[in-house]
Amino acid sequence: MTFQKSQGFTLVELIVVIILLAIVSVYAASRYIGIGSFSAFAIQENAISVIRQVQLTRMQSNSDVTAGLNDLTLQISADCIGSTLACSERSEMSSNWISDDNVVFSSSVPQVQFDLLGNPNITSPLEITISDKTGASSTSVTICPNGLVSSSGCL
Repeated sequence: MTFQKSQGFTLVELIVVIILLAIVSVYAASRYIGIGSFSAFAIQENAISVIRQVQLTRMQSNSDVTAGLNDLTLQISADCIGSTLACSERSEMSSNWISDDNVVFSSSVPQVQFDLLGNPNITSPLEITISDKTGASSTSVTICPNGLVSSSGCL
């Protein structure tokens, strides 16, 4: 009885390699499709962080007066969220502001001041809408009257 030495790959090996390549290509394609419409969601967590940072800065200030203290007031404009001072200077060394050319911020209140306990000067929940300029995606951040800053609204 003689055995022939096989040359090449078996059908099972070829199918396994094709399936693995398909999985990798689907994963890679999903990373590139819709990358422009993802900006609003990507910036949402950064906006929450910046709002909380301005809130904590106010709580740690130990000052009863907020007039003239632009680093303790939250500013919400179409192209910037952060302390009034940081949004006007836009220094890369400062971390208490966020701006992105691909998104627009909108709110019914342009400025929010926090008291020493972190409570904002609002009586109802304030929703800040974050939309990308193409209109493909939109999300929001809510500031509650009790000081909670959340992406899921007030509890």
